[in-house]
Amino acid sequence: MQYDNHNKFATTTVLLHWLVGLTIIGLLAVGIYMSENDVYELYPWHKAFGFLVLFVALARVVWRMKNGWPAAAANTNYTPIERKLAAVVHWVLISATLLMPISGLMGSVLGGHGLDVFGVEIFAPNYSVDDPEKTLPINYALSKAGGAIHFYLGYTLIVALLLHVAGALKHHLIDKDGTLKRMLGKTIN
Repeated sequence: MQYDNHNKFATTTVLLHWLVGLTIIGLLAVGIYMSENDVYELYPWHKAFGFLVLFVALARVVWRMKNGWPAAAANTNYTPIERKLAAVVHWVLISATLLMPISGLMGSVLGGHGLDVFGVEIFAPNYSVDDPEKTLPINYALSKAGGAIHFYLGYTLIVALLLHVAGALKHHLIDKDGTLKRMLGKTIN
């Protein structure tokens, strides 16, 4: 099995990074669109992809723990603030890729709505005995907490993603250190 090294990231690292990153970006965009425009038809898709990305994000965390954090691509003298900001952004990103799906699950499942993943019922809705068209929360307080975490963490994640992209562009265009090339699966010298 190939692991990351100074000159090249492992294929697993690159695939997990882009699969989780692009899926989360798509889910953020769809989530904002749904909530701002009351497009309820997209919720089942959003929830299904969110549930599935949780497992890929978990695999990414396990891979990162096994593989370690990558070393800088170059011996550029980064300022202490750049190093600290990079560390914080990376921790926010990796944590949020787990906490976004978990908080979404909390909001939906504990809110009584259940979870269906492309026709497979994972968690059944909690229908009212008196009105079978109405769902009842399993735990209202935890459902609301999950919804609030999902909402605020979503915007935090957007800021972290923008900083991450800005950092990647700085590495590529200003530092010219090969960081972005490694994440595209290329070997640097």
